[in-house]
Formats: sequence, C-alpha cells, structure tokens
Amino acid sequence: MSADQSDGLGMCALKADEDGEHWGQVHDVRGLFAARAEEDLLAVELLGCHPQGGLRACLDSLSAGGVQLGGAWLDVLDSNGVSMGSYFVYEMTVTATRPSSLDSRLVDLSVTLYCDSAQYGGEWVWNLIRDGRMDRRDIWHGLDTEDRTAWLAVALWTSAYQRRGRPDSAPGHVFTLDGRAVTDIVSFYCALGETINGPGGYFGWNLDALWDCLRGGWGASSPFTLEWLHSDVAREHLLTHPGVDAGQTLFDLLLKILDDNGIEVILR
Repeated sequence: MSADQSDGLGMCALKADEDGEHWGQVHDVRGLFAARAEEDLLAVELLGCHPQGGLRACLDSLSAGGVQLGGAWLDVLDSNGVSMGSYFVYEMTVTATRPSSLDSRLVDLSVTLYCDSAQYGGEWVWNLIRDGRMDRRDIWHGLDTEDRTAWLAVALWTSAYQRRGRPDSAPGHVFTLDGRAVTDIVSFYCALGETINGPGGYFGWNLDALWDCLRGGWGASSPFTLEWLHSDVAREHLLTHPGVDAGQTLFDLLLKILDDNGIEVILR
C-alpha cells in the first residue's frame, strides 16, 4: 500500500440525488475507502463542510438519533473545482456535527452511508490525478492485486475527465502494450488502459467491459493493431478464469476477444 493511501479524498461537492440540489462543498472526506465487507455501512467524516440547501436544513433539525438525508452524489473535484468523477452514496445519515478544525466558519460532519463503488484504498489515485502526478505509464507496476483493482476503479470513474473530450483514435492505429508487468487479469486491464488512453487510462476492467470498450467510444476505434511486447509474461501467468473453456487459457480467451472485434495482435 502506498503511503499516500492514508490521505483523505480531498475537495468534493455534495448534491442531492433526487433533484440535483447543491448541498455544499467539503474540504476533505475520510473513511469512504475503508476496508470493509461488501455492503457494509461506512462511517465517514466530511471535514470542512459548507452546508447548503437540504443539508443545511437537516442540520438545523439534527437530533441525538441523527437525521437521514437519503441518496446523494459525491463529486470529487480537481484543483479548479471541476468534477473529476462521482460516487453515488445512499441512506446517508448525519450523526454528529461540530465546528471544523480547518476553519471555524465551517463544520465537520460525521455521517454513515453506503457506497457500492468506492474500492478500498482508492483515494491516493484520485490525489495523483488532482495533483498532476499521473504523468507516466508505470505507476501501477509496484501495486498488488487489491491496489490495482482500486486503480482500475478510479480509472473508470475518471475516464471522461481524463480524456477531456478527446475523440477515439482513428481506425488502423497501432498501439504498443508493454507487457512486462502483466501477471494477472487486473494488470492486463491496467496495461491496456494506459496503452489506449495514457497514464491512468481506462479500457475495461472485466471481460464484459472490455467488449464494451472494443465497440468504440472509449479511446480507440476498431479495427486497430495491438503490438504486445513481452507477451510471454502474460502467456505464462494468464491461465485460469471463470469464463475460460476447458483446454483454453485466459491468455487464449483475450486473444480471441480481440480477434473477434477486428483487432490484430502482434505478439513480441
């Protein structure tokens, strides 16, 4: 785990799910990416909050049992206040409020909520993007499988922001995939995402998503050519998978999916 993973999520904005009402900005969010079992209730701290709208009204009626806000969108903001991506949170309940240690004009809120899409340890990846440190293609190489999964999740939620409206590459483009670190299926998606869309890029995080990306709209237009360097690493490691038929390896299946979508793969 990177040392940066102990950091909070940074500046965010809250808006109501039902009508999109702005509920205010938050200087930092802690606890959203805590280790937990699936569907566990999360205890989250919203630090340096300037509550507005329905959130402000709920705080005025806060009781000892807390007050439920319901569903909301948590927009993760860049240094200019632009949304990089969002998480849907639901059954959010404010349990406590206190003057903020960051600014006496703001408040810190303790809330409980559910969030199905926040992968454990993902906050540091958001901070890399916000701080302009997502600047090379091999940052994920030193991560374990769990952290690479968190990396992929953030790559998905930030894909539109990172591409900034850039169109898909034209058909016939040649992409070069560095396969030195492709030792499991998660690392394949990390490597393919950055091959197509640059550092921190996304191009699928499961087989269904890979099919979707190959249909266009995610950075590349078929047909294209994929030059796969050090493919022997993946051939050695990508063996079993729930979607693999008897007598076939995961490596074989990936090659078939690419071929079925008109992708020429050159193995080096």
